[in-house]
Amino acid sequence: MPAAAAAAEPGRTPLTPDSWVEAATAVLVDQGIDHVRVDVLAGQLGVTRGSFYWHFRDREDLLRRVLQAWSEQTTEQLTRRLATARTQPQEQLRDVISLPFRGRAAAKAARIELAIRAWARRDELARQAVDAADAARIGYHREIFAALGFAAADAEHRAFLLYGYEVAESLLHRQGTAAQRQARAAYVERLMLRPLGSAG
Repeated sequence: MPAAAAAAEPGRTPLTPDSWVEAATAVLVDQGIDHVRVDVLAGQLGVTRGSFYWHFRDREDLLRRVLQAWSEQTTEQLTRRLATARTQPQEQLRDVISLPFRGRAAAKAARIELAIRAWARRDELARQAVDAADAARIGYHREIFAALGFAAADAEHRAFLLYGYEVAESLLHRQGTAAQRQARAAYVERLMLRPLGSAG
């Protein structure tokens, strides 16, 4: 099949692999993994199925790319940006605590995260991607606490607790007013910086 015919219909802007990945992610969020099918996506994008096979071997290949894009956008890029944006570990800690509060971008990320975690409950490929993302994020948190001077075991536990708070805050975003959520974040920051046994 000629490249132009495979990539797009006449008069249309050629689709890229990212076009399909974004469409698949939107369907995943709105309808669930069972609806992420080539025919559904082709219909939404207004192209024939041939466009899909120009970019992907099969549906499994697309699903791998969806997970890869999610991991890159929500874990790898994020940890790189936070690690280089500021030099002080306490400021990095404040940055990660603030992630669930970043408006529409945070809300969109939370919806995608929830959909992928639901998918991971029934699919090993998605489960592996989620496990890897969780481990990488917790590892980044652990590095922050180590830089703050906490011992290895303490840093590990604090990293897990902080990550659990972030996941809960992003998924339970309707619990409390904006002021209450900000107060929780400030409390968590104080708690995470406080050595065990200290009062106040």
